[in-house]
Amino acid sequence: MMEMNSVSSPKQSLSAVQPRRMANWRSMSTHHENTAVCRVALIGFGTVGRSVARILCERNDPSLRLTHICNRNVERKKQPWVPKEITWTENFDEVLRSDVDVVVELIGGLRPAEDLVRAALLAGKAVVTANKQLIAQRGPELLHLANTVGAQLEFGASVAGGVPVLPALRTGLCGDRLHGVSGILNGTCNYILSRIENARVPFSEALEEAQSRGYAEADASDDLDGGDARAKLAILTLAVLRVRVQPTDIRARSIRPVEAVDFDYAAELGCTIRQIARADLKESTLFADVGPSLVPRSSPLGRVHSNQNLVLTSGEHGGDMAFLGAGAGGDPTAVAVVSDLLLVAQNLAAGSRPRGPSQFLEPKVSCDFETPWYLRFLVRDRPGIVARLAAILSAHELNIDAVLQNPGHEKHALPFVITLEPCHDSALHPALEEMSALDFSVRPCLCLPVLH
Repeated sequence: MMEMNSVSSPKQSLSAVQPRRMANWRSMSTHHENTAVCRVALIGFGTVGRSVARILCERNDPSLRLTHICNRNVERKKQPWVPKEITWTENFDEVLRSDVDVVVELIGGLRPAEDLVRAALLAGKAVVTANKQLIAQRGPELLHLANTVGAQLEFGASVAGGVPVLPALRTGLCGDRLHGVSGILNGTCNYILSRIENARVPFSEALEEAQSRGYAEADASDDLDGGDARAKLAILTLAVLRVRVQPTDIRARSIRPVEAVDFDYAAELGCTIRQIARADLKESTLFADVGPSLVPRSSPLGRVHSNQNLVLTSGEHGGDMAFLGAGAGGDPTAVAVVSDLLLVAQNLAAGSRPRGPSQFLEPKVSCDFETPWYLRFLVRDRPGIVARLAAILSAHELNIDAVLQNPGHEKHALPFVITLEPCHDSALHPALEEMSALDFSVRPCLCLPVLH
């Protein structure tokens, strides 16, 4: 995607745009009833923008016509395969003044993307976006604006782009009452953890390989530390559970402390390790968390490898549903964008103005799940270590399920594992703080939930 500031914000005030543009909506609808042509403007011609443009040009679909491409330094961006009749511009106001019906926002970030999307909606134009940060942080307000002005806002490509979970929620699962959503939402983390598991390589080596293959950015902190996945989880809770939550309200745990030895111990427990995003709505509390977790190798989550994504939904009547596919990259995300465009084109041709949800719950957000736990210690070996740790756990009323220690490790940095019976997160962490201060600890304990 292109830089955040690559397209200038509209010069006209947003409040002044609405009356003029909304007056033109009926004539636009009449035009589409006669010709069924949906005119599309792309804002951003980066990796995803180019893929969307290529798909639209190759489809040669008379009902969906690319007419404008808006980007900074358009002379350097022009491609010979783009038809000559398409207008290239650096001025978003030119797009607003045109007869385009749908604006596709692909520049990413909050600014100027939010201003552009608001201006397009106020101008009576439908909007399709793949901008996860925008929808995660401003989604409810933008949906309310779209409903107010009678425009359409679609964001199916903003989370797990190649996995059609949001369209499925609109059609196949709309009759169920959904209460939970979870999954593997970041392909970079899944690739790294898969490589550590399969090749038993150090974390640093797996990260370098992901970067060399283009799966990870030079600064992959947002992926590794959970920021990307929790933004996507916020979007899923918005769409699946009708819950409004800021991404920063969701706890994110890093995958950086996970080592090859953890996969050895996880295998003994019939599990593997994946970055899991999960949210469960119980009455007035949303339990939500993102981070590495043990999952059974035989489960859908345990069978996801490389850079794939998986989304699971839990419903009151339909039970669990799974959606698997490529979650990132130009082509999968572009397919999701074009799918949203086709939906918008169908609605415009039918003269339909579908209303998205505008009322959302705002529950308390908690990470206090009750689960079994995997605790991996790294210690300077000496007699009495397990007894000391057991005493602390007992004092906090936490029950040990098993103790695992494989031979062949150095005594000055000995890894071993204690698994706990189910307990609340809030009950465990005071014990972890006490244990991390013990003089035989080489580094703080790695604590991972065990999900079944």
